[in-house]
Amino acid sequence: MESGKTKRRRALEVAPAKAICAAALLVALAGSLAAAEATPPAAANGWQELIRSIKQLEKVLGFRRTKSFAHYSHKTAVSFRCYYTGKLELPASYEGLHLKAGTQEGCRIDPRRYEVFFYPVEAAPNGKSPVTASLAHESMERFLVVVPHEDFHANREFRQLPATLTEAASTLAGFLTASEVARQKWGADSEVYRNLAREPELFLRKAEIVNRYHAQLSKLYAAERSGELALPEVLARKDKLFQEMQQACKGISPDPRSFNKCLAANNNAGLAFDMTYTKYYPLMYDLFMAYRPNLKATIDALKQALSTRSESEVLQRLRNLAPHFVSSITYSGPPHPVPQRGTTLGPSVDGQRGQEVRGSAEPQFEYVTVITKCCT
Repeated sequence: MESGKTKRRRALEVAPAKAICAAALLVALAGSLAAAEATPPAAANGWQELIRSIKQLEKVLGFRRTKSFAHYSHKTAVSFRCYYTGKLELPASYEGLHLKAGTQEGCRIDPRRYEVFFYPVEAAPNGKSPVTASLAHESMERFLVVVPHEDFHANREFRQLPATLTEAASTLAGFLTASEVARQKWGADSEVYRNLAREPELFLRKAEIVNRYHAQLSKLYAAERSGELALPEVLARKDKLFQEMQQACKGISPDPRSFNKCLAANNNAGLAFDMTYTKYYPLMYDLFMAYRPNLKATIDALKQALSTRSESEVLQRLRNLAPHFVSSITYSGPPHPVPQRGTTLGPSVDGQRGQEVRGSAEPQFEYVTVITKCCT
């Protein structure tokens, strides 16, 4: 006779998953890439000159000097990572996910037991990341955001802080630096600048959605663990919540140009990964609103807030630095939506590429290579 634990595990392994046919996937992929390629890729505009422009502005803004993006690599990624977690496990960030090295072919992890996010890393905040082939052929907007995002991230003073703080700050710094580079090179009327000037608020909309559904799913899984809800009901509600989240993020308009508006992997692993970037982003956005349109003052305020090893002190500094714009979000419990901002404001930003690993009916390991444009 099976134990309760065995029955629970079996139920999770055979829980119905939505099948994605290859044709539908290719259509979705083509759509996301078409949107990303609305402006010419960095490779077509001379990535070396773009890097020089970004680095010059970074110096003015007080970024730590790095050797990143100094040379080109024909590799498509600097590494391949496989993030995974349980069917009813939802960590607070990517720091809580299990991690294994993958290959260009994908992840050798049983998708019947785990929910997986395959992440080919196109740039890393190690101070020496090259311009990979995939990054050079990204849209202009994404290229301009990724470089300062990783360079801001490379500050050694930030390394003791949770990734939920450093990723949110680096995301905002990337957006603002990228849009100012575009303004200086092509003018405020250029398509690239106008696209990038919208990114901070578009990412705020995504953050509100991700934070809200992460809280709801965390509460749902806790109810199953406590015995308040039975497993079949929890799985049904889980599927419904992920569908709702997908529809909500699809409603973000206009389409962002430097990040994917939906999860790259619509599962627990993908949600925990994106939560790393979105959890504290509303507070970072409040800081931007308080200091706009002074880009240097905004970056200085971000650095000042992060110049401590205490998460609680960073949050208090953020609130003190933007007292009139701080939202009602509390971070000791489920996040609440922040007030909508109705204007697009540029200065006077990570996404990555990712893949979701889907299971098959056969009890076997398999390599799955589903390419989608990822998050932040």
